[in-house]
Amino acid sequence: MLKEIIIAFQSYVKAHQFITKHKLWKWIIIPGALYTILFIIGMYFFLGLSGDAVAWLSHFIGIDRFLQHRQSAALSFLFIMGGSMVHVVLVFFFFSLFKYLFLIIGSPLFAYLSQQTEALITGKDFQFQLNRELWADLRRANRLALRNAFWQSVYIVCILILAFIPLIGWITPVIAIFIECYYYGFSMCDYSGQRHNLPAAASIAYISNHKGLAIGNGMVFYGMHFVPIVGWVLAPAYAVIAATISLYHQNLE
Repeated sequence: MLKEIIIAFQSYVKAHQFITKHKLWKWIIIPGALYTILFIIGMYFFLGLSGDAVAWLSHFIGIDRFLQHRQSAALSFLFIMGGSMVHVVLVFFFFSLFKYLFLIIGSPLFAYLSQQTEALITGKDFQFQLNRELWADLRRANRLALRNAFWQSVYIVCILILAFIPLIGWITPVIAIFIECYYYGFSMCDYSGQRHNLPAAASIAYISNHKGLAIGNGMVFYGMHFVPIVGWVLAPAYAVIAATISLYHQNLE
């Protein structure tokens, strides 16, 4: 798995070189700007809502009353840390839902970028047409995105429960980010599976056996968000091009 994660990391460097060489910036900047605007608006509203949700859960469960009764600084610290972990996991949960919404909206563009990337690598003529086959691929991509959103939500709910447990709950953000990375990279890698006519079940099985490629792709995607604005604009399109490059030499049959 470590080798595949390294390959995924290196693919982002190759993606940058590829984008520069073939002058694909207009296909990077325009959707990236839309993604950034939606991301900023969504995070602005959700950060406040997630704080309110943590406070409501604390009151509903009775944690605040329990701490007032015990008046223990150590217990207060543990539960404050637990509340912070719940807050972080909720932010990741929002990010995952936002990500899948953007994947569904942007699926035509991502399909275009993935197809054009492989066409340019192979030197073949590229004709992008909104034909029946493409629409079928887009429907499949959206179904897979909804499937991944469901399973990721199930895992996040389980992680939220763990987040309330002192000490153990402190590692839940780490678990959440790895799940996030895997499922986002999964979606990026599946565009190559579609293009090679892999049925959805076969694509799921293939990516499950090559988790490192998906996790590595998602890790860099999330890492780019630590660079405000520029990283947010570049991250989505870089991710799909990097995934296409990393899978190009793989046996997808």
